[in-house]
Amino acid sequence: MSSEPLSRARIVAAAIDLIEREGADAVSMRRVAADLGVGVMSLYNHVPNKDALLNGVAEAVLSGIEFTDDPDAHWTDRVRAQARAFRQIAHGHPRSTLLVVTRQLHSDAGLLPVERALATLRGAGFDGVDAVRVLRMFIAFIVGSLLREVGMTPTFAPVRTSALSAEEVDPVLFPEVSALSSLVWASDHEAEFDFGVELLIQAIAVHPARREGIR
Repeated sequence: MSSEPLSRARIVAAAIDLIEREGADAVSMRRVAADLGVGVMSLYNHVPNKDALLNGVAEAVLSGIEFTDDPDAHWTDRVRAQARAFRQIAHGHPRSTLLVVTRQLHSDAGLLPVERALATLRGAGFDGVDAVRVLRMFIAFIVGSLLREVGMTPTFAPVRTSALSAEEVDPVLFPEVSALSSLVWASDHEAEFDFGVELLIQAIAVHPARREGIR
């Protein structure tokens, strides 16, 4: 049992450790209290309920991301940096990723990446409506990429520990899948993430709604 005083930060840290060991389903107030060596009722002095605890986990993970930003850089470079910073979640806290990307956070930690992304898109020449639309498009791509990377969502090309062998695919019914099976069932997550970000940047760079020099 640690002599460190019980605090919200310590409780959240214990929950993160538990999630990374056993997954979010393992989290309960009783289990976290047991890991900390304290009575479960003592947790409620700092965290009102499990939902608040899970929000705290998401906020703590987001707060650890280094959202470094250069306001003088070209907007395309800023978009790249912001997207790659968010991808750090899957690297540092893979099992906490689902909590981060599925919870509506209204804290400073949750709003900071939104604020920076919107400022970048407004500076790139989008009005408010289109800036929000572009942001949501990027969020959809990034969230999907993160969930797929940590193996939390099924896709047409699911994460597998080994490539699909040619014998597992009927080449008559699925000639393209058969021919490309070694590619379809393998993933280079970093390369694919960068490819997707570049594709989106190129698309929004030429979008007719974007006007150079409006801000």
